[in-house]
Amino acid sequence: MDAAGGCGLRQGEVFGLSDDELDYAGAWVAVRHQLKRIRGTFVFAPPKGGKVRDVPLPHAVADALRAHSKAHPPIEVTLPWRTPDGARVTKSLLFSGNTGDFVRVSHFDDFMWKPALAAAGILPEPEEGERYAAAREHGMHALRHFYASVLLDAGENIRALSQYLGHADPGFTLRTYTHLMPTSEGRTRKAVDAFYRASGKQELSQEAAKAA
Repeated sequence: MDAAGGCGLRQGEVFGLSDDELDYAGAWVAVRHQLKRIRGTFVFAPPKGGKVRDVPLPHAVADALRAHSKAHPPIEVTLPWRTPDGARVTKSLLFSGNTGDFVRVSHFDDFMWKPALAAAGILPEPEEGERYAAAREHGMHALRHFYASVLLDAGENIRALSQYLGHADPGFTLRTYTHLMPTSEGRTRKAVDAFYRASGKQELSQEAAKAA
């Protein structure tokens, strides 16, 4: 799921992603709502903690979303807002479910996500008549961790990452992902290697080593 792994969206934000939230020209995703289940009823609701936000839209993700929309045009879905008895609102959703309307999380997890994990060897194939094993640590939320690890490895700062993930407190982001942050020695190696490649000194150093 490119919207999760490439933009750090939560599962409900991915399934609630509407066409008007994508700014292809400006390369941004406006995260304004999510698809949420409350007491057995699906609703549109603000993102977790009410943290609406704007997230950079990478070109590769934009291309994938455009291709998806071309193959599977967005669908109009009308649901209550915030609560099961809330005013009904209509969204043009990018992703549709097996019944032709919105994606039902339980069906997606059991018939799409977990079989994909099993095919990749992450989960065992269930015995005939049995269900897939629980996959809490391998849920779709893992794609947000992937997104965070990519940004931190690239040198993005915690405050920006916290904003993109929709965390209320950058300290929470730091505590959650500090183990993924590059070490100082790792940054040093990357910085020096990048300088050598850019200046052509890598070839010079190799020649000097041969002469020595």
